[in-house]
Amino acid sequence: MEPKQQWGSRMGFILAAVGSAIGLGNIWRYPYVAYENGGGAFLIPYLVALLTTAIPILLMEYALGHKYRGSSPWSMMKLSKKFEWLGWFQVLLSFIIVTYYMVIIGWAASYAYYSLGLQWGTDTQSFFLNDYLGLSDSVWSFGGIEWKVFIPVLLLWIITYWVMRRGVRKGIELASRILLPMLVIMMLMITFRAITLEGASTGLNVLFTPNFAKMMEPGVWVAAYGQVFFSLSIGFATMISYASYLNKKEDLSNSGFIAAFANSGFEFLASIAVFGALGFLATQQNVPVEEVVDKGILLAFSVFPEIINSFPGLNALFGFMFFGALVFAGFTSAVSLIEPSVLALQNKLNLSRKAAINWICGVAFLISSMYTFKNGLNILDIVDHFVNNYGILLGSLLQIIVIGWVFKQLKPLQQHINSVSDVRVGSWWIIMLKYVSPIMLTIILASYIREEATKLYGDFPIDALFTFGYGLIAALFVAAVILNKVKWKGMTEEKKEDETWDQAHG
Repeated sequence: MEPKQQWGSRMGFILAAVGSAIGLGNIWRYPYVAYENGGGAFLIPYLVALLTTAIPILLMEYALGHKYRGSSPWSMMKLSKKFEWLGWFQVLLSFIIVTYYMVIIGWAASYAYYSLGLQWGTDTQSFFLNDYLGLSDSVWSFGGIEWKVFIPVLLLWIITYWVMRRGVRKGIELASRILLPMLVIMMLMITFRAITLEGASTGLNVLFTPNFAKMMEPGVWVAAYGQVFFSLSIGFATMISYASYLNKKEDLSNSGFIAAFANSGFEFLASIAVFGALGFLATQQNVPVEEVVDKGILLAFSVFPEIINSFPGLNALFGFMFFGALVFAGFTSAVSLIEPSVLALQNKLNLSRKAAINWICGVAFLISSMYTFKNGLNILDIVDHFVNNYGILLGSLLQIIVIGWVFKQLKPLQQHINSVSDVRVGSWWIIMLKYVSPIMLTIILASYIREEATKLYGDFPIDALFTFGYGLIAALFVAAVILNKVKWKGMTEEKKEDETWDQAHG
C-alpha cells in the first residue's frame, strides 16, 4: 500500500482548492452563462446560490473528505454501502467534465499561438468556427479529426499526466503555487484594458442592472446554481478528494470561505472584462449588447480576439497573455477534475497511484478525442449543458438528502468541522443544507425540466439531445450502480491505513 498522499501545507491546499475553483469556469464559462441569462438578471440568483447552497455544500464536502480520508465513493460507503453509487455518480461527472474541459484548454493554447501574429484576422467568429474548428453543419456530421485541435489536446494530456504522476505535493500543489498568482495578475491587466475601451460602460450596465422579468425564468436559476457549483468544484467529488489529503488538524471552515469568495471575486472580475468588451463591440457594431455574439459559448474565442485587435499597441503580447491565462486557469482545474477518479480507483481496486493515473488519463484522452472532430463544438455544447444543469445539480440534491435526512449526519459533520476550525459553523449551516438547499434545488429543477420539455436546447435535434444529454446522464447513473457492485479490493488496506493515520496524528 502506498503512503497516504497529503498536502505540504494548509496554504498549499488552499491554493489548490482556489486553483480548482478559479479556472476556465470563471474566464470562459461564467461570462457566457451570464451573457445568455440576461447579465444583471443572473447576478442575484448567483449570489443566492452561493450563500444558501454552494458554501454549505462546499463545507460539507470538506468535512466528508477530511473525516473519512478517502474518495467520494469511499466516503459514501462509510455511511452505507447502499449509497456508494452516489459517490461514483459524482466521480463519473468529474471524469466527463475533464474530457471536454481539456479540449477547451486546447483551444486556448492554440489561440495563444495564433495571437503572436494575430492570425484570426478581423472576422474572429468566422475564424474560430470555420478556419480553426472547421465546424460541420450538423451535430451528426463528424467530418473527421481537426488536427489543429487534436494536437494541442494530446500535448496537454501528456503534461497533465506528468503533473499527476508527481503526486499531490510535487504536482498539484506546485502547479497551483506558480500558476495561480500569475493568472490573477494577467486577468487584472486584461480587465483594466477592457473597462477603458469606448462603450465599455454599455456592457457593464447590462451586467449590473437587474432584469427582474428575466429573473422569473427557471432557466436563469438553474444556470446560476449550475455555474457556481461548477466553478467551486462541488457536486462532482473534487473537494471531497482534495480534503482527504489534509492533515487531521487543518482548519476547514476558513479554507472553505477563502476558496468560495476568491472564486466568486475572480468570476466577477472576469465578467467585468467580458461585458466591458461586449459594450465596446456593441458600440462599434451599433447593435445591442445582447446581439453581439450568436452563442455565448463563443465569447472567449470571438469577442476577446476583437478586443486584442483594437489595442493601440503590443496586441500580440496582450493576446498571448490572455490566452496563456486561460491555459493556466484551465490546467489547475483539469488537474483537480482528474483527482477524484484517480483516488476512487486507488481506494476501490487497491491500485497504485501510477496505475490509476495510467488508466484514467488514457481513457479520458480517448474520449477527449471525440470533441476534436469537426462536430466537436456541438457535442461539447450539449454535454456541458446537461452535465451542469442536470447532472451536478441532481447529484448535489441527492447528496444533501441522503446525508441530511437519510443518515442524519449533518450534526456529526458540523461537530467535525468545528473541532478543527477557528471559525465555527452554527445552526445556519444545518438549516441551509437540511431545508433551504433541497427545497430550492427541487423547485428550480422541476420548473426547469418542465420548461425544457416544451423547447429543445440550442435547437439541436431531439436524437442528439437524447444521445449526448439525457442518455449520457442516464448512462452515468447506470455505470455508478454497476461500480457500486464491484468488490472493494482495497477495503482492508484502507481500514488499516485509517488506523495508522489516527495513531500518527491523534
